[in-house]
Amino acid sequence: MTAGPIKTEEELIQQMTTPSERVKEAVAKIKGDIMILGVAGKMGPTLAELLVRAGAKSVIGVARFSKPDMKDYLKSVGVKTIKCDLLDDQALADLPDAPNIYMMAGFKFGATGNEPMTWAMNTMLPGKVMQRFSGSRVVYISSGNVYNYTNVSEGGADESSEVGPIGEYAQSRLGGERLVQFHAERHGTPTLIVRLFYATELRYGIVLDIATKIREGKEIDLSMGHVNQIWQGDANSALARSFPLCESPARIINLTGKEILSVREIARKLGKLMDKAPKLVGTESKSALLADATACERAFGPTTVSPDQIIEWVAWWVSHGGETLGKPTKYESRTGRF
Repeated sequence: MTAGPIKTEEELIQQMTTPSERVKEAVAKIKGDIMILGVAGKMGPTLAELLVRAGAKSVIGVARFSKPDMKDYLKSVGVKTIKCDLLDDQALADLPDAPNIYMMAGFKFGATGNEPMTWAMNTMLPGKVMQRFSGSRVVYISSGNVYNYTNVSEGGADESSEVGPIGEYAQSRLGGERLVQFHAERHGTPTLIVRLFYATELRYGIVLDIATKIREGKEIDLSMGHVNQIWQGDANSALARSFPLCESPARIINLTGKEILSVREIARKLGKLMDKAPKLVGTESKSALLADATACERAFGPTTVSPDQIIEWVAWWVSHGGETLGKPTKYESRTGRF
């Protein structure tokens, strides 16, 4: 545990973008430009800044940049930016070549009720990106939602487990993976498919969702009673070191923390730190959306920020009115509707 809380967004970003020696060594071996498609999302800005701080010579961030402030911020930390609608075929074709691609663009929040856009972004676009950058190395950020729920007592799904996506968002994510796999093998494109399970920080994540409900006196549904969590700084650190794992046929890896966490226990710890009892409703289901992170830990080593540290930081942040992204994870959904 650290000596004290993270009190400002500047401190938060500093924590998530300070490269370790392992990250610096890995980034030093990356030759050529690094392009992040969908850089303006939840993880993209801090990943881009981490790469720059680790010594990357050229990081290019591509997005629609509907919020100009994000483009300005990225430029201020040394990221080259390109405004682009990736669904525009000509705009995608006009992007410069880059030997190292992160494909982070996707569509989740608002997917229910906007299913055509969900499938366009999560299924069609990854296939188009793989065709456009067939000569590059590609790290494709997918979702753990492609798995079905697993029995909590038996642990989470590993990379060899059968998939069974629930709901159209999850189905569209699996569709994207299949097209990425097809093009990776057809063109010999070295590719890594990263199934991310709930990267979390102080402005976004499951722990924040629970803490916010405690503060507001809202009920916490226990039906999805167990989750994985990984600190976003640790997730970014892993992604910065992921290009050597790219293969053809595409390799798959779960990216999350190794612990299976009890929502009830997270709420209890938060309530104690916030001096407010959580309102727990329902009972834990025997199954949940969970991952086995054995391969992740083998590839990248143990995480540096523990779940208890995240809980402590979030409790302070929420109690003191820290800024949030205003995007609940909806982790408690068992219907796949987001």
